[in-house]
Amino acid sequence: MKFLQQAYKGNNAWWAYLITIAIVTFPFLMNVIIYLLFPELLDIMYQEMEQKEPSNLDFFANLVPFLFLLVLLFLFVTKLHKRKIKTIITSRKTVDWNRFFYAFFIWFAIGVLLIGVDYYMSPTDYVWNFKPIKFLVLVLISIVFLPIQTSLEELLFRGYLMQAFGVWFKKSFVALILTSVIFGLLHGLNPEVEKLGWIIMIYYIGTGLVLGIFTLMDEGTELALGFHAANNIVAAVLVSSNWAVFQTDALLIDVSEPSLNFLMFLPVFVLYPLVLFIFSKKYGWTNWNEKLFGTISQPVELNEEEIII
Repeated sequence: MKFLQQAYKGNNAWWAYLITIAIVTFPFLMNVIIYLLFPELLDIMYQEMEQKEPSNLDFFANLVPFLFLLVLLFLFVTKLHKRKIKTIITSRKTVDWNRFFYAFFIWFAIGVLLIGVDYYMSPTDYVWNFKPIKFLVLVLISIVFLPIQTSLEELLFRGYLMQAFGVWFKKSFVALILTSVIFGLLHGLNPEVEKLGWIIMIYYIGTGLVLGIFTLMDEGTELALGFHAANNIVAAVLVSSNWAVFQTDALLIDVSEPSLNFLMFLPVFVLYPLVLFIFSKKYGWTNWNEKLFGTISQPVELNEEEIII
């Protein structure tokens, strides 16, 4: 409960949340509104993506806005909510980077293993695409900017919003479900949804759910931050396709026809529970029922050092 109770260390006025959410999510919400009003624009965007050659410059340009949005989130947390940035990251005294890197390498290794197995089993589905200079630039962009992109998403959903919903609804499970569903739905404009249908939401919402469980059980976002960064770096650097959200000069290009199969849902139903098990043993998680279904209340004592006057 400690992590969700971090919200009580600052200003919880409704207008502070409204301003923060409206401004930080504005680019995403505008895209959703535009494409709902003019669905033909979405079809045009998908067609252009399939026909366009991958470009490191385009990839970089798509990631840069996340840096500014992350800075805005930090400013609103400190200036409007009057609390330290650390309070939306962890309930520990300091951010535990060992947790970040542990989660990163666990999920990165699993991702590499999965791609290797699939390449071995279906080599004709892939085209080798190693271009040394472009690949080096892609790796640099990915290492620097993808963790910024994933950090914005994690600190917004598993940090800021989960804490807000915890304060409002007083139930950790409600906060977990709401943030997971919203996280999934905001990926609804991804080209994978157009190709595979809305059933792919099982993957997106399931991913939000497991990231939220990491956060609640571990009392911080470090594991979710590392996991999400690894996931997106693997997707950008190792395998790309002309219908995926990341259009990059990755090592491999998936040229297979997109289709729903067991592998699409393997992470949600097999690998995520496996990683949950690994993390729970590594960090000795207990009190699952209390942390996932408990009631959020204001702590008796607040650490004044976390409150910005």
